[in-house]
Amino acid sequence: MFGKRLKSKDLYTIVTYIVAMATTIQVSNKLMEELRNRKMYHKESYEEIIWDLLEDNMELSEETKRHIAQSRKEIKEGKTVTLEQVKKELGL
Repeated sequence: MFGKRLKSKDLYTIVTYIVAMATTIQVSNKLMEELRNRKMYHKESYEEIIWDLLEDNMELSEETKRHIAQSRKEIKEGKTVTLEQVKKELGL
């Protein structure tokens, strides 16, 4: 597919405005349809979809890993509260 030259009518152009800078990328009809299918709501931007896809593949930071480990330790030690306790404390 990469060796095959696509005609301009076979490409969509996505333009994203960030501050005063515009970035344009070209994607195939097939990819454009896939991005459309991944929209969770009508006004979701293609940038949001792409960030979600990238986020799924990003490594957790060391700080986040430490927070998860601390949280697991607290759960094992029984340092938790129920949703009902939180509601009662907040007067809900």
